[in-house]
Amino acid sequence: MPRFSIPFVLSLSLVSGELMAVDFSKQIRPILSENCFFCHGPDEAKREAGLRLDDETAAKSDNDGVIAVVPGDPDKSALIQRIVSKDADEVMPPPKQHKIITPEQVALLKQWIQEGAKWGKHWSYEKVVRPSLPNNPAAVADTRSGKPNPVDAFLLDRLKTEKLSYGSEADTATLIRRVALDLTGLPPSLDELRLFTPPASGGSMTDAAYEKMVNHFLAKPAFGEHWARMWLDLARYADSSGYPSDQPREIWAYRDWVVSTLNANMPFDQFTIEQMAGDLLPDPTDDQLVATAFHRNTMTQNEGGTSDEEFRIAAVVDRVNTTFAVWMGTTMACAQCHTHKYDPLTHREYFQAYAFLNQSADADKKDEAPFHELLTDELRQQRVQWKQEQAKLESQFAAPPPEWLKGYEGWLATKPVIKDKKVAEALAIAPEKRSAEQQKTLRYHYVRFVAAETNAEQKRMITLNKELARTKPVTVPVMLDLPEKERRKTHIQLRGNWQALGEEVNEGTPAAFPPLPADAPRNRLTLARWLVSRDNPLTARVTVNRLWESLFGIGIVRTSEEFGSQGELPFHPELLDWLAAEFIESGWNVKHLIKLMVTTQAYRQDSRSTPELNERDPDNRLLARGPRFRSTGELLRDQALAVSGLLSAKMGGPSVRPMAPNMGLTTAFGRSNDWTVSEGEDRHRRSLYTEMRRNSPYPSFSTFDAPNREVCTVRRGRTNTPLQAFVTLNDPVFIEANQALARRVVNTDDPISLMFKLCVSREPTPKERSTLEGLHDEALAAYRSDPAQALKMATDPLGPAPKDADITQLAAWTTVANVVMNLDEFVMRR
Repeated sequence: MPRFSIPFVLSLSLVSGELMAVDFSKQIRPILSENCFFCHGPDEAKREAGLRLDDETAAKSDNDGVIAVVPGDPDKSALIQRIVSKDADEVMPPPKQHKIITPEQVALLKQWIQEGAKWGKHWSYEKVVRPSLPNNPAAVADTRSGKPNPVDAFLLDRLKTEKLSYGSEADTATLIRRVALDLTGLPPSLDELRLFTPPASGGSMTDAAYEKMVNHFLAKPAFGEHWARMWLDLARYADSSGYPSDQPREIWAYRDWVVSTLNANMPFDQFTIEQMAGDLLPDPTDDQLVATAFHRNTMTQNEGGTSDEEFRIAAVVDRVNTTFAVWMGTTMACAQCHTHKYDPLTHREYFQAYAFLNQSADADKKDEAPFHELLTDELRQQRVQWKQEQAKLESQFAAPPPEWLKGYEGWLATKPVIKDKKVAEALAIAPEKRSAEQQKTLRYHYVRFVAAETNAEQKRMITLNKELARTKPVTVPVMLDLPEKERRKTHIQLRGNWQALGEEVNEGTPAAFPPLPADAPRNRLTLARWLVSRDNPLTARVTVNRLWESLFGIGIVRTSEEFGSQGELPFHPELLDWLAAEFIESGWNVKHLIKLMVTTQAYRQDSRSTPELNERDPDNRLLARGPRFRSTGELLRDQALAVSGLLSAKMGGPSVRPMAPNMGLTTAFGRSNDWTVSEGEDRHRRSLYTEMRRNSPYPSFSTFDAPNREVCTVRRGRTNTPLQAFVTLNDPVFIEANQALARRVVNTDDPISLMFKLCVSREPTPKERSTLEGLHDEALAAYRSDPAQALKMATDPLGPAPKDADITQLAAWTTVANVVMNLDEFVMRR
């Protein structure tokens, strides 16, 4: 069977025996972008022969007697002449570029010119307009409820074209597990399995029951913890500053803000505005200031002798690139050194965008200023009172009443041994030779630390110091603009060199996109509002595509980081625009969009494939089966901790240090990359709270393709390597989880059944049960013959077993747990 046809086919197609009109944006522009724009595109400095093919006027103009595109006449169009030429010196693209325009593409170009060479914008630069739902009665009949989710209407319409249909619905246990993992990053608990499994044996879940289950998981606090991970990749969140010294940084309050706002379902437009410009809102709250740490996640160069200005500029450049990547799926970075080779983004426009972010008060300083201190109002008032009391006591110690000095002379006569250097020096001098300042130092020390008469005051000062230390404000670096008189001028940086400055520019956005409001101030707040304007063609498309990618494994636009000319075309263009319009018109409601996607029949399908589907649709773009893909390292660790019973539900606060191998490695300046494992429940917090060091990211997460967060990561890779199996089989974190799971099930009536319910949400098959029983018996015999090895397997690294526990049984069940927690069902999100 042939593979499916891609959506914007670059070949001729027929409707009722007639040729379809060619769509420039969807069919022609991709050909030109791939083969022509590098030499004949927006970048004037690199443009060959003065020919520009990304602009209609230029392409249709007479260029020294040559016209690239002559509407209605392909044979007179130089574009066609050069493409079909047999002369190696004339043919385009030049042979040395190793690019080939296929005969089908040539035919499409000719048809387009014959039809008048109608032009258009790049597809993603067109304003979002909600398409009509497919008028396909058969699609409605194919849905199980008779009331299709609109998303299903688009998907089924495409499946009909491909002569395919949805597969069967996944079983209830699989669906419960899939929804729990996708919405919370954690497997369902036994109580949740019981709650959402239909009472009738083998019965399927009704639509109403399924929706109730989705609402349940959307409402859990774990939702924000799970979905925050994706956003923190975008925000390049880390607990260290990066560069060679990679110093620690206190910025975790921003991470907690992301979790709390996702749980509160803050509208995405407000979510955007507060991160880009919360400090510029009227009377900004603590939360709105903390939100601006999004752009303070840039790296800071703390090495001595480096130029603060050079690295401040590097941070601003990163902020420009990140802003356009995150919200608009646009590789703005390409225009930093020269006009973009493929998209209509000029070098000058890059620095107009740069100007919006060039007024921030941070300046690559080690102290991370400016930062915001966080305290509750009650605690802030309490600290003021404590400091006032502390100051009063200090003034009394400095000028003590006579009764506090009754024992002073006797104390001096004892010639006490004092560690304080200043006091010791004063004591060493003969009384008659001591200066007034030295006498004052000795009196202060006596009444502050020695006098029996001040015992109560001394104790009170100790208490005050402890309370103030215990309630030290949390700080977070924030965005604040410079005062008006200190505003910086922005110049074009020639070739991206911060020391080679060209003309001065002011704040502005690329002309390819809708303009800023004429009367709006040119600041970050205006830029933020422009990003989430109804007229912005990209933000909604980019965001819903990212949500789709998270749930279905691959975006409607595969290149979720690139919506420009070099990105992949959308697989379901009408569906993407319908979702984008729905997102905007729902009030930028993230949970609504996620719920819409996970309640589709497409999402609820069984993920098992067939040889035919594997051949025709290996990436499951058509969704003729349910989504299936490998979990992230963070999800795997959290899942292991959850089923073992070790996972802490504690939310927020400073980052923690779970078990990690100590390798004896250091940063370039000698700071150790090893760490001391956190104590108590902090050892088993969710992976989101793991300390993120840029120079030494958590090893098992990196093995499963987690980035080091030095820069914004829009799309993680998804590799498949033997090292990943070594992690889940041998990493102490997973062995500890195996041991804890063994202790959880060992004294139950049916340990194997309980393991399966906890780990994969179902009962084992007879074959699975028989195999694991055989493994248990074999392991038990081996451990009974080697008690030392049994003790190690049962307790290292988890710790001593419960009193009176059968160590050999624990070791045997740990072996079984290791197998179950390495099943494909456990490692894959299916």
